[in-house]
Amino acid sequence: MFVQKAAKKLDIDLFLAKELEKAGYLGVDVQKTPLGTHITIYAERPGLVIGRHGMTVRELAEKLEKQFGLERPQIGVVSVPVPELNAKIMAMRVASALERGVHFRRAAFVALNRIMEAGALGAEVIIRGKLRTERARYEKLRAGLLLKAGQISEEYLDEAVAHAFLKQGKVGVKVRIMLPQAKEAIKLLDRGEIVQPPSGEGQVAQSGHPEG
Repeated sequence: MFVQKAAKKLDIDLFLAKELEKAGYLGVDVQKTPLGTHITIYAERPGLVIGRHGMTVRELAEKLEKQFGLERPQIGVVSVPVPELNAKIMAMRVASALERGVHFRRAAFVALNRIMEAGALGAEVIIRGKLRTERARYEKLRAGLLLKAGQISEEYLDEAVAHAFLKQGKVGVKVRIMLPQAKEAIKLLDRGEIVQPPSGEGQVAQSGHPEG
């Protein structure tokens, strides 16, 4: 079951990478819900995913339904200007690497390096599950400054979880990133000034079959 699910996820990812190359496709998250299949596409240029009047994203939903048998696909598009500073993207990249057979320590180390090179103040990658043996393992790699409590962590710590579906079972990947904006926030806090949260990123479009 896990192998089949991983294979289908990989096929969808490869399909979208080809279809949305010009849009700067970064990754996809697929979740089955009682209302259908919720698909979140991450891209550098979301406008090219959506298309004029939403035509491109509607056509994409139809293709995903026909080619992969996804029930009532609902597509959301998320803009990601700097992928390496997005915890969800990096967690999905580590999970994808594990499914391709990359050693878990190497996958985590590469992700951690790229996050720090992008300007993060700190980062952490945690991998939990059955990796190479029957026993569940817990691996954690960390670099830089990572605040896990307080106002600054609430506003400037990006955290996300993704899952890899391996032959031996499901493996969880958690990524935490202390965003570069936290540096200025720490200075302001030291001076007793108000700390303003960063501008958030979110879904900019949704398309698919109407509910009901």
